[in-house]
Amino acid sequence: MSININCLNPIAACGLDLFGDAYEIVDEVGNADAVLVRSAAMHDMELSDRLIAVARAGAGVNNIPIEKCADQGIVVFNTPGANANGVKEIVVSAMILASRDIVGGIEWVKENKEDPDIAKAAEKAKKAFAGTEIAGKKMGIIGLGAIGVLVANAANRLGMEVYGCDPYLSVDNALNMSRDITLVKTYEEIYSECDFITVHVPLLDSTKGMFDKEAFDKMKDGVIFLNFSRDTLVNEADMRAALESGKVKKYVVDFPNPTTASLPNTIVTPHLGASTQESEDNCAKMAVKQLREFIENGNIVNSVNYPNCDAGVCTTEGRIAVAHKNVHSMLSKFTSVFANEGINIENMVNKSRGDYAYTLFDICSKATDDIVKELQQINGVIKVRIIK
Repeated sequence: MSININCLNPIAACGLDLFGDAYEIVDEVGNADAVLVRSAAMHDMELSDRLIAVARAGAGVNNIPIEKCADQGIVVFNTPGANANGVKEIVVSAMILASRDIVGGIEWVKENKEDPDIAKAAEKAKKAFAGTEIAGKKMGIIGLGAIGVLVANAANRLGMEVYGCDPYLSVDNALNMSRDITLVKTYEEIYSECDFITVHVPLLDSTKGMFDKEAFDKMKDGVIFLNFSRDTLVNEADMRAALESGKVKKYVVDFPNPTTASLPNTIVTPHLGASTQESEDNCAKMAVKQLREFIENGNIVNSVNYPNCDAGVCTTEGRIAVAHKNVHSMLSKFTSVFANEGINIENMVNKSRGDYAYTLFDICSKATDDIVKELQQINGVIKVRIIK
């Protein structure tokens, strides 16, 4: 029996090619065991009992009903870092576009293309598009995940003085960052010091609208602000006021909406951050590999609603995966079921994340539907799946 995969958006062929003969791409999401998605909105979709996983070929997951999926035992994956280089490169270009009026100069050439003396006229006109260099300027990076670290290192190599702030900085990202980067503990230190500020944090309830009048008032006059994360991180009414007053010299944002498209002194790009062939390929391949690891071995890597959990490749007769609520005495109830059936547990891995938990059992005999039914009847169990 094949595993059915539905693609809600076009997914790079180099990723889909990683599915083996045991997988089939199907048109109907209701018939799918797993879904691959990029930007398609899933909040209003009805999720079938058959669905076990959703893999987002990208980092942001605000188009996916994370809690709803968790409640139904559907593990949601994303691909952090797979598109990081593409975003880093556009952030670097955004810094230069904001520092020097290259866009204005290009538009001037278009407007004067019929002038036979355009070369001579350009020498007089170009002073209107003069700008400043980024070398020697101070760059502040809020959020030092995969993208933020690459931006920090690139800015450092371009001769900028780089400051970074991330209360959740991982060991791996810290090790990948140049030692010339100055780490600060508060956003206020970045606001007061930096000529450029770029934001690379996820959209959460706690970060929505975090860049507001209070934040802008603490920034240096004439700061250049770059936003390639999410438009709603910024209070756009307060941004308009900051741009009109000159507090913010330039705003570069990768999310066009009716407000951003009409803001003064703003460069708006049409969500191009990760729109490179390489990024799309990397995200597709990473998403497919994570799906296969989950489907074939039960292991979870890069989930946003369940804990990461790795029991390696199963070497025993059977393996069972249980998605459940993170509540008291669940493990003892599970082990009692196996004990009552005379089944020995060779290995067990249990991980929790907030209200949810995930447990893998490697057992000495083949997993059966009867065992699944018994486990499923335990209060707090969400979904049980036979891996082997």
